[in-house]
Amino acid sequence: MSVRPPLPYDFLPQVPSFPLTSQDIADGGTLDGEFSHAGGNRSPQLAWSGLPEGTRSVAVTCYDPDAPTGSGWWHWLALNLPADTVELPRGAGSSDDDLPGAASFHGRNDFPGHQYDGAAPPPGAPHRYVFAVHALDVEKLDVSADTPAAQIGFHLTFHTLGRALLTAEYGV
Repeated sequence: MSVRPPLPYDFLPQVPSFPLTSQDIADGGTLDGEFSHAGGNRSPQLAWSGLPEGTRSVAVTCYDPDAPTGSGWWHWLALNLPADTVELPRGAGSSDDDLPGAASFHGRNDFPGHQYDGAAPPPGAPHRYVFAVHALDVEKLDVSADTPAAQIGFHLTFHTLGRALLTAEYGV
C-alpha cells in the first residue's frame, strides 16, 4: 500500500476557514463521473459564506495532490472573482464568460487549459481532488491567464485571508 502525500495546504500559513458546501460533492466523498475529464468535464457547484473581513476578491481552485508528478496537478484556477461572489454554479468552469465579474478569468491549468478540466487519474488507486475557495486581500492577483499554476499558487498563498476546502476522490 502506498502512502498518500499530505495536502499542500497543511504546510502553508494557517488562515481561518469558512463554510463551503456543494450540491454535487461531499467532503470525503466520491466525485461523480460528470466531473471527470472523460465523463463530462463539468465543474461542480460550490457555495460559500462567512468570508473574513477585508476580503477583496475570491479565487477557486482544484488540485490533485496524488498525481504522479512530484508536484501534484492543477485542474482549475478561477481568479479575481468579486468579493461578493458566494457561489459558482455547476459548469461555471467552462469558460471565462461563465464567471462573475468583468475582471474574472481562468488561469492556465496543468493540462494546459483555461477552464475546469476534471479528474483524470491514471488507472489504479483513486486520487484526491481538493476544491479550495480562497478569500483574498487584493481585488486582482498580479497574474495573467498564462501564468503557470504553481506561480498562481504562490500569489494565492501570500494574499489569502481565509480558505475553505472540500476534498473528493475519483479513480478508474
